[in-house]
Amino acid sequence: MGRGRAKAKQTKVARDLKYRTHETDFGALAREMHGDESTEDQAAEVPDEWADLDERSRD
Repeated sequence: MGRGRAKAKQTKVARDLKYRTHETDFGALAREMHGDESTEDQAAEVPDEWADLDERSRD
């Protein structure tokens, strides 16, 4: 396929982002920016499958 279809899709996405109103959760944004403890606890519960590889590379 040519560049036309990809460019049309990019244009459509750009227009959607520009003209659609999105509800912004400023409370969640503030918690993320200020490091709320509850979000850190949730991140700690998710195991990092690559963490053991990082530890091995440090030895």
